[in-house]
Amino acid sequence: MPQVVETIPDPMAAEAEAARAWFARERNSEFKLTGIVDPDESLESDGATGARDLQLILCGTEDGQDVCLRERFTVKPGEAGGDFDVTHIPDAGPAVGSPAPLLDPPAGVRSGWLKGVLQKHAFVVLVFYRGFW
Repeated sequence: MPQVVETIPDPMAAEAEAARAWFARERNSEFKLTGIVDPDESLESDGATGARDLQLILCGTEDGQDVCLRERFTVKPGEAGGDFDVTHIPDAGPAVGSPAPLLDPPAGVRSGWLKGVLQKHAFVVLVFYRGFW
């Protein structure tokens, strides 16, 4: 079962932020980094290239809708030094036995999202269906 952690481990913080910034530019929207999936596995990197695979939980607003997405990236040190080269790994879609219901944003993120939405509207209807929200 995948482990979702709300705090990005320090050794991966720069790579995770680079992936978040890249994704936000590509989508022309602002996203917050709200979690990482299986950080222990992500700590491993390709020794030859220094590339690291990350699965991140990104929350933001797209087309007027609040969304939280699980996105996969390969991040490696840039050739110029301080920057990172980010490659988005498209999701092949839910597999049989998909852990998608387990990848909802962490509880603290949900309450923050709910507070923000309640400030915009008189009430909010939450629908839970098989782990999706």
